[in-house]
Amino acid sequence: MASLSLSISPNPDHLIDGIFVSPRRQLLRRVAINSSPSGFNFLAKLTSAEKNRRNKVAAVRMSSISPASHSYDVVVVGAGIIGLSIARQLLIGSHLSVAVVDAAVPCSGATGAGQGYIWMVHKVPGSEKWELAMRSRELWEKFAEDIKYQGIDPQEVLGWKKTGSLLVGKTSDEMSVLKEKVDKLSKAGLNAELLSSIDLKEIEPVLVVGEEGGAAFLPNDYQLDARRSVAYIEKENRKYASEGRYGEYYNQPVTGLLRSGTGEVEAVQTPKYSLYSKKAIVISTGCWTGSLMQDLIRDSDIKLNIPIKPRKGHLLVIENFNSFKLNHGLMEVGYIGHQDAILQPNNLDSGAETSSSVSMTATMDTLGNLVLGSSRQFVGFNTEINEEIINKIWERAKEFFPCLRELSLKDLEKNREVRVGLRPYMPDGKPMIGPVPGLSNVFLAAGHEGEGLTLALGTAEMVADMVLGNPSKVDNAPYALHAHSS
Repeated sequence: MASLSLSISPNPDHLIDGIFVSPRRQLLRRVAINSSPSGFNFLAKLTSAEKNRRNKVAAVRMSSISPASHSYDVVVVGAGIIGLSIARQLLIGSHLSVAVVDAAVPCSGATGAGQGYIWMVHKVPGSEKWELAMRSRELWEKFAEDIKYQGIDPQEVLGWKKTGSLLVGKTSDEMSVLKEKVDKLSKAGLNAELLSSIDLKEIEPVLVVGEEGGAAFLPNDYQLDARRSVAYIEKENRKYASEGRYGEYYNQPVTGLLRSGTGEVEAVQTPKYSLYSKKAIVISTGCWTGSLMQDLIRDSDIKLNIPIKPRKGHLLVIENFNSFKLNHGLMEVGYIGHQDAILQPNNLDSGAETSSSVSMTATMDTLGNLVLGSSRQFVGFNTEINEEIINKIWERAKEFFPCLRELSLKDLEKNREVRVGLRPYMPDGKPMIGPVPGLSNVFLAAGHEGEGLTLALGTAEMVADMVLGNPSKVDNAPYALHAHSS
């Protein structure tokens, strides 16, 4: 009988190793792949640091030291909100053992840079993602209720709060768009209201949209804190370690995959470990997923297109902001158009700055921090802070909150935090969720762009049902890898 020894430490680096003792397996053919900040390298321009990192990975490949071998039923690659939620769903919904592996630590990618809203106000009833979004929202509500039932405040551990959401417009044309949206949301069964500028002034006094303006209002939308939510999910997952069912392998970049003589992927390779999977390997590595899959199939006859690309975003956070309070989450109607913008042909490997879009989003988290966004850029894997973008976000916010004109962004320097993340963009706007054709035990869950938090629990349930062979609660056909346009 295999045994498990797991050392769990509250240290901030999350240096946690799951030790699963199992009989030695026969040596399998290994497919080497290049590591990136999230475990895999995309086709981006190499910096000197990247070249050094690749050299280290190459050294690992050539090393004669065999990594320690551990075995789980499922290995999840990627410790963002998608990967950790998939692990959680498998742990609570089955008796399977699960390992989570990541090159860094949770919230190092898009998850940690998100604004944390669970909103339906900007979504389209009847669209292919609608059913998944509604199911995921339902699961988030149940998650929060279950936490409350245990005597724990979900606001404290998740940053969970029913703030409601406002999609705001300033012109008569935008109000026509909002009226149509309210009609559709109402017909879809949601409590949606169209607010005039006068109505809006009563519930958000500092927001200014002009006499022609107003908002679509969904009072039952939610806000959460991504980092606290991930920390809580981690904590809950670790409870299964004592049963021999859970292990975390952080700061372990994936350097290769092990395949059997028949070509079946059986293990994930890191510098220290070979993590064998008895049932499934789930790839949830955000915008780095495309490079992994291309490397995986490079020496095979499998033809597969994973068009996930990084879409850079900035958020400006003013900590302990006390100049005014926001009662709801806010988003300008122009955000929808920017979100749906299609990638234009650009040389993403050049590292050159491409055109950007900035639209106003504003939330106030449960800690009293003002969170302003948001930007969208296609600049490859560049994650450097762009002060010009930050200034644009600030200037755009002042158009809706004129009282900010009395404040200088420079004077707020000590209280500001800038979050930069790479959203996993898909050209058709839908995530890829499902088995990888030609690799029967490999599943993919990536490409959620700015909806990772919103869709996380629904995605986790969908993947778990696939792995377990259960009927899907939501139609998964639109997310199958072959169902996407490139």
